[in-house]
Amino acid sequence: MLVRASSFTVELGENGYLIGFTDDYEYPAEMPFGWRCGPATDANAVVLATTDTGPLQMTIQVHDAPPVPETDGGWEPAEEMSLRADLPTLHLATLESGDIMDAWPDEEAPLRLRPAPDGGDWVRMRLYCHADDPEPGIGDHGERHLVQLWPAPETPPVHPDITEEDRQARADYAADQALDVDDYTVAYPTQTE
Repeated sequence: MLVRASSFTVELGENGYLIGFTDDYEYPAEMPFGWRCGPATDANAVVLATTDTGPLQMTIQVHDAPPVPETDGGWEPAEEMSLRADLPTLHLATLESGDIMDAWPDEEAPLRLRPAPDGGDWVRMRLYCHADDPEPGIGDHGERHLVQLWPAPETPPVHPDITEEDRQARADYAADQALDVDDYTVAYPTQTE
């Protein structure tokens, strides 16, 4: 049964958003290219959007049991994953270029989850996505996401198969993240007159 729902618009950064049960954010070591969502940590997920720097309409629903799958709304196939509820409140942050910004709207009350009946600290997240313009890019793509959450034991994720191109993009991103900051610095000679 639906316990609570919240709908609002999020202004996205360049790399999607983080959603989950921790406010201890750091840039994900891996990106789930080929999927819409993947683990950033045990407690939050990174979600990739079609929209790059623009608005996204988000609806978040908290349920007390698994909701019935959505069959209308023009959604892409749903993806699911388990998140550990380190904190009882849901947190949301956008991934800007080199920065992570808190994105939970000030006018929205925090969303809290009730503890799982078995006393576990895991939550199941189901993500539905739709974009009127499915080509990635800047600006308004008519993108909307529906996030459904409910207490549930940890179970394997549900994602579509990925392509070899997605695997390569994941490997390239991981290699970039592994570089030391020194690898990005440039030394300029000192000019004397």
